[in-house]
Amino acid sequence: MITKPRGTEDVLPKDSKLWQYIENTARDVCDLFGYKEIRTPVFEHTELFQRGVGDTTDVVQKEMYTFEDKGGRSITLKPEGTATLARSYIENSLYANPQPTKLCYIIPCFRYEKPQSGRLREFHQFGIECFGASSPSTDAEVISLASMFLQKLGLTGISLQLNSIGCPVCKKDYNEKLRAYFEDYKSELCPTCLERLEKNPMRIIDCKSEICSRIAEKAPKMVDHLCAECHDHFEETKERLDNMGIEYTVNPDIVRGLDYYTKTVFEFVSDCLGAQSTVCGGGRYSGLIEQLGGKPADGIGFAAGLERLILVLKAQQGEQAGGDNTPDLFVAAMGNDADKTAQKLIFDLRKEGVHAQQDLCGRSLKAQMKYADKLSAKYSIVIGDDEIAAGKCNIKNMSNGETAEVELSVDSLIAKIKE
Repeated sequence: MITKPRGTEDVLPKDSKLWQYIENTARDVCDLFGYKEIRTPVFEHTELFQRGVGDTTDVVQKEMYTFEDKGGRSITLKPEGTATLARSYIENSLYANPQPTKLCYIIPCFRYEKPQSGRLREFHQFGIECFGASSPSTDAEVISLASMFLQKLGLTGISLQLNSIGCPVCKKDYNEKLRAYFEDYKSELCPTCLERLEKNPMRIIDCKSEICSRIAEKAPKMVDHLCAECHDHFEETKERLDNMGIEYTVNPDIVRGLDYYTKTVFEFVSDCLGAQSTVCGGGRYSGLIEQLGGKPADGIGFAAGLERLILVLKAQQGEQAGGDNTPDLFVAAMGNDADKTAQKLIFDLRKEGVHAQQDLCGRSLKAQMKYADKLSAKYSIVIGDDEIAAGKCNIKNMSNGETAEVELSVDSLIAKIKE
């Protein structure tokens, strides 16, 4: 048989309610903050990610799904959302609207890497981007949106880690200090980090190699070498988070995995995911728009992986995470006429927002009731010729077996279900 490609997953009906719960929560929170949804192509010209994400990153060097189309153009399935939104912001002249431009998205992304728990080759992200605002208040708002989103999902054990990686001015001096430090360990660095030593030594701090990570532990910290402007920006961002009661820990080792970041970077980390502990991460990127050919405009955003959020929700809330999707009422029917009556009744109930179900496979009455039990229906009724003639039926509470006589009408059934 043909199976799904490695690193991809089918979202089965038993999980789709949880996906919808996360997506709807994301959209609800974005509405509160004034972020509007944008939808962009699944693939882009490869140059967008080479210029935007950075050619020294693992994403560009090792992980992109890139191919040549029939016109000889290099095309890449998007590995992340920020560069795509930056391209759209420039191409569609969103900068001409009153600023800032607040955008949100829910997208599939593609990266070729070793599949593991919480890390797939096709994965999905909810993210936001705010273009055209450079103040620390923007940083604080973006972080507060992420915090509220995670809280409204009902997640616990989530902590915020914060850092600043400076601007091009202070990064230049800092990179020289890093080169001087890592130069003494050249013989121990992995081949990838040896390349980074020349091009972008800060990327060594983010290396997953055990040896490189150990060496990087004692490297100079960017937060200790910020210029005055970056220092003040970071201090005010923290002050505003304090003012909103959002707790955080300054972690000087956070640099994020993409080259476009400047100043504030942050991660929300779960205590129940092991090595893949980050459920949401982001930061500021002051030069990205200009780098992609637009007029200078600041930006800041974050992305949260839906698959990782699902792992945390299931670990904390079990299989019922995301809410109940069981029928309010199951209507069993005896005979063809009763089945027609049941179908109309169910349709009328559904119009009023009641989740009602009936048998569609011609089961016997006994089998219908077993089916209702498997669906975990909250209530059930049985309709036959006698019930139709009397205009009444018995409604059964499936959890405790109690029954009560009610009129065979939409209003009466709804009233009983909602008691």
